[in-house]
Amino acid sequence: MDIFSIFTLLGGLAFFLYGMLVMSSGLEKIAGGKMEKLLEQLTSNPFKGLLVGAAMTIAVQSSSAVTVMLVGFVNSGIMKLSQTIAIIIGSNIGTTVTSWILSLSGIQSTNFFLRMLKPESFSPLLALLGVVMLLTSKSNYSRRKPLGTFLIGFAILMFGMGLMSSSMAPLANDPKFSHVLTLFTNPFLGLLVGLVVTMIIQSSAASVGMLQALSLTGSISYLIAAPIIAGQHIGTCITAVLSSIGVNTNAKRVAAVHVSFNVIGAIIFLLLFEVLLHFTSLPFEQASTPFGIAVVHTIFSILAACCLFPFRALLEKISYVVIKEKEDEKEVILDERLLNTPSIAIAQCYRATADMARLTREILVMSVRMLKQYNPKISEIVNKNENKIDKYQDVLESFLQKLSARELTEDDSNKISQLIFSISDFEKIADHSIHILQIADQMHKKEWVLMPDTVEELKKVVNAVKEVYDITVKAFIYNDISTAYEVEPFEQVVDDISYVAKKNHIKRVKKEKVHIRRNFAYAEILNDLERISDHCSNISTNMIQSTSYNLSRHQLKNKLKAEDVREYSQQLDEFKDKYMLNLME
Repeated sequence: MDIFSIFTLLGGLAFFLYGMLVMSSGLEKIAGGKMEKLLEQLTSNPFKGLLVGAAMTIAVQSSSAVTVMLVGFVNSGIMKLSQTIAIIIGSNIGTTVTSWILSLSGIQSTNFFLRMLKPESFSPLLALLGVVMLLTSKSNYSRRKPLGTFLIGFAILMFGMGLMSSSMAPLANDPKFSHVLTLFTNPFLGLLVGLVVTMIIQSSAASVGMLQALSLTGSISYLIAAPIIAGQHIGTCITAVLSSIGVNTNAKRVAAVHVSFNVIGAIIFLLLFEVLLHFTSLPFEQASTPFGIAVVHTIFSILAACCLFPFRALLEKISYVVIKEKEDEKEVILDERLLNTPSIAIAQCYRATADMARLTREILVMSVRMLKQYNPKISEIVNKNENKIDKYQDVLESFLQKLSARELTEDDSNKISQLIFSISDFEKIADHSIHILQIADQMHKKEWVLMPDTVEELKKVVNAVKEVYDITVKAFIYNDISTAYEVEPFEQVVDDISYVAKKNHIKRVKKEKVHIRRNFAYAEILNDLERISDHCSNISTNMIQSTSYNLSRHQLKNKLKAEDVREYSQQLDEFKDKYMLNLME
């Protein structure tokens, strides 16, 4: 093996890794929101978590990538540590799919149909089909584009596998190489080699692919391959360990679970291997094949899963022993590791925005209550919550800006636009609520008291606005378009009752000869409540517009005013009966 063979090996490895990256990117886009839905279906049922872990790993073609994702979820508070353990175990089973695909390269036959099963035979055709799909995609959002990307990625991966195999072919007749291989009959040394190589390239799939390519030389026995495979499983943990730097304690524990699972799994596997080696006559000294490597790789994953799945609580306890608790950890709203999976990242942005919406409602309710009974401590809490809202807005908008620079589907791109508008509206609702608090503070200092009739009318306006807000948040959280249609006609009622309340108050002010500034204060409160209702309308309109791309916001609002009042006439009549005010004579 000369220097040019080494160049070919490294080039093949580069093609392999890049092909896997392209392929997983295409798969993720094909899956769209399906991975996110899989996570949503995750309950306390660990068996479901096992299946989710395997499915996600097949989709992204990397157990390390799945673990990095889980680190991000736990760091953001989206998932609990206990929920991730079954997924981690499942991901180790899912990663075996790649080795089975690669094992097809070992097929030796002159039969046309058997030869067509070899990836190097059909992958050029897939590459051609993938290129045609890319070239004929009329837009960046065409559904054919991610499928074409996946096919090209697979072809590149298999081309890399072919280069690695051809670069190692001369080793078959090299006596020096055969001599070196005798050193790896020591299980510990074999494990160390598998561990180090996988840590360097940070991909167990690529490491296993290299081993399968090497097995084509006929020089790698199962006696050598088994410990190397065990080491590869441990080495793949390096990606999760590196990703856990700078995250909170529980997120670090996800990486600790991944490491402990693979280390304990390797120990169990090697102990069983040694027992079989010494007490059975199985042909471990026989030369391995790509198919055989895939079998051993799968046996390791299934054996480790079967042995450790019942002891998930023990793995969690080990992580608590290894990673100690820390105090004063910063709250993480979103973890940038999620950017690698746009559909999941967008789903988490919706959850974070929903949290922002709930906090905004608390601010609104507490601010309005302060008009009736002022409390400095409550005022302090409201202002702290408003700072949290500002933080949510900064984090979400920065995250979505970075996410929008990624390659996205049309659906994901539309969701990002909708989120950015909605986040801005929720933040403005919080601002109007804070302005109401400031008015309450001013009224408290100047000892202004609202007239009894004004208080009763204000209650109706406030309750109407809170109901409109609750309908809006419900529609947003559950992505319920039919509920979103209710908001615009109800918002019109809020405008009407606010107008009546202002007129009535002006008449009372003239009659009671109240100071003009007190009149302005009440008018400002009504204006803020009206603006809050307007922003609710904006949020619902954005939701509806995401399904009606051809209509501008202005056209859509006019359509809602014209049609949806009739569609929701019964609910609208009930809403009017509940809150509508009578104009004073």
